[in-house]
Amino acid sequence: MHLLESGEMYLETIYILSNENRSVRSIDICEYMGYSKPSVSRAVGLLKNGGYITVDPEGYIKLTDEGESIAVKIYERHTILTDLLVRIGVSRETAAADACKIEHDISDESFEAIKRLIGVDKG
Repeated sequence: MHLLESGEMYLETIYILSNENRSVRSIDICEYMGYSKPSVSRAVGLLKNGGYITVDPEGYIKLTDEGESIAVKIYERHTILTDLLVRIGVSRETAAADACKIEHDISDESFEAIKRLIGVDKG
């Protein structure tokens, strides 16, 4: 199943929140992303059905290995692209917003070339 940009954003958010709090619930995602409870509930259901997350009986959300792999990839792209844009003179706020748009569409080849250009090693 190919994940849409919105699904990648949810996985990235779960990854970020889990690194901050360790336990993530739908309400945390609502607050972080500014989305309604029904929207988040629908996305959580789709991600669960797709095998990207698990939800325990208390409502705590965890990334599966596949979900975490995607989240880490998107988060790395976001942070590196944001830093690159800031380095070339873009404000941090604009850089973060633009990186968020680019991170989902940039090819692996182009992203790896950017990493080589700015001296970021993999890992």
